[in-house]
Amino acid sequence: MKIGIGNDHTSVDMKWEMVAYLESLGHEVVNYGTDTRESCDYPMYGKKVACAVRDGVADRGILICGTGVGISLAANKVKGIRAVVCSEPYSAKLSKEHNDTNILAFGSRVVGTELAKMIVGAWLDAEFEGGRHKRRVDMIMAIETERE
Repeated sequence: MKIGIGNDHTSVDMKWEMVAYLESLGHEVVNYGTDTRESCDYPMYGKKVACAVRDGVADRGILICGTGVGISLAANKVKGIRAVVCSEPYSAKLSKEHNDTNILAFGSRVVGTELAKMIVGAWLDAEFEGGRHKRRVDMIMAIETERE
């Protein structure tokens, strides 16, 4: 699987840990994040990964900032993206099984490296269940086309 990864300045070290972990699982990883610890703006990295997923350049995306919240909010502004912030594996697993999430986010200030690996592993191992969940995902995605 091809996975796009993005991060801000707070999460450079964790990004490289995740890249090594993902590659050890046999995934191809494309780096869309910053490689420096100089202060930067996380929305641009959330958008880069989201656009790669939307355009089919990456199959899934992983985003890391201090909490995972801001960078995921930016990603969710891109049409077709269902980014979720998770701080434990169970929610990550269910987000894929029930919501067909295509981007996973977490915070380097919230979870440690080993927990992050468990979260990513649970998410990558999960598969969308479809059925009644597809109807609900379709309802969520239809919101993007509504006009107020």
